[in-house]
Amino acid sequence: MIKDVLKTLWKDKFAKIALIVLALIYFALLFADFLAPYTKDFSDRTMSYVPPSKVFTIDENGKLSKPYTYNYLREFDQNNLEIKYTLDRSQKHYIKFFSKGQPYKFLGLIPMKRHLFTTDNGGRIFLLGTDINGRDVFSRLLFGGRISMTIGFLALFVLFPIGLIYGGISGYFGGITDTLMMRFAESIMSIPSFYLLIILASILPAGMTSTQRFLLIVIILALIGWAGFARVVRGMVLSIKSREYVQAAKSIGASDLRIILKHILPQTTSFVIVAMTLSVPSYILSESGLSFLGLGIQQPDASWGNMLKEAQEFTNILYRPWLLTPGFLIFVSVLAFNVIGDTIRDVLDPQSKMR
Repeated sequence: MIKDVLKTLWKDKFAKIALIVLALIYFALLFADFLAPYTKDFSDRTMSYVPPSKVFTIDENGKLSKPYTYNYLREFDQNNLEIKYTLDRSQKHYIKFFSKGQPYKFLGLIPMKRHLFTTDNGGRIFLLGTDINGRDVFSRLLFGGRISMTIGFLALFVLFPIGLIYGGISGYFGGITDTLMMRFAESIMSIPSFYLLIILASILPAGMTSTQRFLLIVIILALIGWAGFARVVRGMVLSIKSREYVQAAKSIGASDLRIILKHILPQTTSFVIVAMTLSVPSYILSESGLSFLGLGIQQPDASWGNMLKEAQEFTNILYRPWLLTPGFLIFVSVLAFNVIGDTIRDVLDPQSKMR
């Protein structure tokens, strides 16, 4: 079944593009330390709001040259009362590939100094400019994406086992057990999830590290999202439990738990795959929304949500559009997941496409 799904995804041109986009994003996030020219702790406050560096391949004589860039000079415009940056053309800074730069641990384990690209001594390269603290936006996008793009999958690993087992037990036993379990699930579903997240995130201790806050957000997202999934699973189990192979398992003395885990829940695999694919975008948006409001991942650690927060000022949108890049990546990632989810749904449930 998985092979058929992958073949269909690859044949569908939109799903194929979505797969390639997500593969490139996750590849870049996995090797972020190597691809980023600076480490996640880099900051140069003298370079606040520097525009993206200009890379030149043609020298002043019109001849082809090795890629190089110029540093920016910071000047204060007394007439307009604003800071301006101009290129310091007095010295070229050549871009070096696979060269030594700031030390880091590759995949968090192997000490390394090699980066995909850097500049020579004294040079600065900011492909997407810098933020208010002089931090490279390109590097922070890579490090921040690790949080924004993994939180959904981590939440699903908690949410789906709970929802599957809870919904399976409720639908299989029925009667008063089903009634009580579903009323509890409905009470969880009635809680406005986003407002609950805001309340819980706002009362978290201020001294918590971003890692601790990240794990708590994952748990919170999972504990308020399992109920709706469990209700759908329960409905599927109600129809599955009357089939012949389930009755045959009962007749040979199989335990209720074995019947649920071995014979009933595997029949919900198609729905689970589709639900997981379509659920990831919502968790990406939830984390980004919390971080945007200042209740998620805290500075100086990066996530796409708290990076986008800086772009909410009108002057930044107008004069520093590179700060909107995290919002573009969120949009592209969510769209790609939705395209793949819709395609998988059409494959596993042909009637949905007919409808």
